[in-house]
Amino acid sequence: METMEEFTAVGKRVPKVDAVSKATGRAQYIQDVKLPGMLYGKILYSKYPHARIVKIDTEKAKSLPGVRVVLTGEDIPAIRMGVYKDNPPLKAGKVRSYRDEVAAVAATDPEIAEKAIDLIEVTYEALPAVFDPEEAMRPDAPLVHEDHKTNILKMPWSLHYGDVDAAKSDAAFNVEERFTTTWVTHCCMGTSGAIADFDHANNLTIHTNTQIPSLAQKDFLETLKALGLKNSRVRVIKPYIGGGFGSKLDTYAYEHVAILLAWHARRPVKIMFGREEEFVATSTRQPTIIHISMGCDKEGKLLYRDMSMVLDNGAYTSWGVTTPSVMMMPITSLYRVPNVRYVAKCVYTNNTYSQAMRGYGNPQATFAIESAIDMLAEAAGIDRMEFRRINCNQPGEVTPQGFRITTCGLPECIEAVLEKLQLERPKEPGVGTGVASLIHVGGGARIYKSDGCGTIIKMDDYGNANVFTGASDMGQGADTILAQIVAEQLGIGVDNVNVIHQDTDVCPWDVGAHASRTTFVAGNSALGAAAKIRKRLLELAAQALEAHVDDVVLREGSAFVKGSPAVKVPISKLLRNAHFTPNGEMMMADYFYDPANENMGRDFRGNMSATYSFGTHGVRVRVDEATGKVEILDYVAAHDVGRAINPLLLDGQVYGGVLMGVGYALTEQVILDKGRNMNPDFRDYKILTAKDSIPLTPVVIETIDEAGPYGAKGIGEPGCVPTAPAIANAIYDAVGVRIKDLPITPERVLAAIKKKKGIDSCGIDPLTEKEQPCE
Repeated sequence: METMEEFTAVGKRVPKVDAVSKATGRAQYIQDVKLPGMLYGKILYSKYPHARIVKIDTEKAKSLPGVRVVLTGEDIPAIRMGVYKDNPPLKAGKVRSYRDEVAAVAATDPEIAEKAIDLIEVTYEALPAVFDPEEAMRPDAPLVHEDHKTNILKMPWSLHYGDVDAAKSDAAFNVEERFTTTWVTHCCMGTSGAIADFDHANNLTIHTNTQIPSLAQKDFLETLKALGLKNSRVRVIKPYIGGGFGSKLDTYAYEHVAILLAWHARRPVKIMFGREEEFVATSTRQPTIIHISMGCDKEGKLLYRDMSMVLDNGAYTSWGVTTPSVMMMPITSLYRVPNVRYVAKCVYTNNTYSQAMRGYGNPQATFAIESAIDMLAEAAGIDRMEFRRINCNQPGEVTPQGFRITTCGLPECIEAVLEKLQLERPKEPGVGTGVASLIHVGGGARIYKSDGCGTIIKMDDYGNANVFTGASDMGQGADTILAQIVAEQLGIGVDNVNVIHQDTDVCPWDVGAHASRTTFVAGNSALGAAAKIRKRLLELAAQALEAHVDDVVLREGSAFVKGSPAVKVPISKLLRNAHFTPNGEMMMADYFYDPANENMGRDFRGNMSATYSFGTHGVRVRVDEATGKVEILDYVAAHDVGRAINPLLLDGQVYGGVLMGVGYALTEQVILDKGRNMNPDFRDYKILTAKDSIPLTPVVIETIDEAGPYGAKGIGEPGCVPTAPAIANAIYDAVGVRIKDLPITPERVLAAIKKKKGIDSCGIDPLTEKEQPCE
């Protein structure tokens, strides 16, 4: 493989190719898109968390001037969304959460649509509701879905490798603890929206900021079939996306409602969320209640890991219900642990339902695992870093779940944090350090029959390449990465590559932007298509230069013979010669790449990713014992990335991921009071801002994975995975209190400090604003 010195595009700090368009306001987000004759849609949401719909009176709304369509759940065909197909876009019969969509209108302007919503009168009969997942599992709990017979979803998240009970008996040291994580939400800068438009042949074009254009197309086709339009086509156009983080990994009710309104209106209909609606009507990361038991022998070698979880699924299913499949990855395969047991229960409640979010369950599981690792190291009397060295994953091993570890930079990541954070320097009062490691998929994650991505490349007569990719850019820089890969293969500049990823009518199929897969999967797809064109360019250049094809170099827009760069022929000339020759040819190629990973079997064994990313984070904090406030003094994030295709964008992913993880650890929480969102805005939801940035040192460990494009692995999600346990471990190191519930607010830290000191009062409950006793 080529060295870094031989690369012209790969490994370079290339700014995002869409940076200027975004900075100058030329980028068209869904907020900016308008179609001729467009109507505006609005949705009416439930006033109860659980109730029967007795009557809906829409007459006043229908008679309002400017209103074109009013729909309720009784007016639409049987359409179901979600993993369980349990979620109609408009509800009929009963509602199961405050976010339930009860009716929708389309009007000539947003203000009229909003007024029409207010004129719809709904009579409800309140039903008993359940908001605690453990209570929801009781036999006498109110059923969220009566036809399901139970609130426990029938998904068998259970695995057992080895003999955990025997390992517990053999262990010299054991720890056992309960951890909880809470609701947090994605907080994308761009809110959600869609425009649905039918042509005269009943074909649908939908503009929507989705992460899954190809899969969304399939969902929307199902809606058309329900409308009786079995032969109609669906075209998905994806505007610029102002952030995704997993929030757009499924289709939402508002998209299907826009389609239904447009069908009835015979005009384009746009539904656009405001910020409060974005908080209330989109999905969160799922909360978890985690019980973990872990043990080791006298030398510190892990013998077993035993974990059980209860996940609050909310009222309906989206991809949040499948996160236990990814939680299994760190549970079975973070460090070498021969005996593993894991059971998870996803439970219906009358809360908002959960969706995919960056890390896809890994942050929740890793919070418990890495907190318990520190606890076990202390119980065994072994230095926490040495304990991790003893159990560290190594290249070439196969984990109990059947993951084949190819390259593994975890040992180097651990040593980098030890060095950069200066963990061995003398302690200061109230100051502590903490570390936590991670494993994550880095080479796709096969949860569908295909984990592939298609690419088509078309070169023009002037040496430029148009790259049509199925991959979705949502701000992470996928288009820039693909441009660098193609430029490197073809010997042209990054500026000569145009990446098109917005339109299912012209772009190939792809399974969507998730699982940190885009650089690896879409990168290999682009590499494969570019390699076909490269091969032909080298043949044409060899003829023109009267040289052997193996001696030809493509670089900086020209072809020349090795050692003789002065004698060269422009690639654009080669292309024109090929085009204008009798029986000429256009330079086009396609390639579909599907990684050599596996669907897990019923025993949840299988190599779900073609390669795995690793990392270690370290943090130094100061804890104010008078207030419980935690200040981050220094943060080091070391990641095994395979090869850094673009170090500039890689740093951006790490900065963004870590700060998201810090918010998850310390401040963020969607506060639900009996199912109602009590803080649906940025004033009350404590997302971190630029003013809250922390001293952060990203460390890149390159292991050059053979399966990756130019050796790269995926790295989009890992930045937020180990942040919370690293901070929790640092707080324990600073003041000797173990915080087991997220977020780690000053109130919780102060309560734990007071409890440790034997003080009865443990601070103020933020919801009741009353003094709370120590538990």
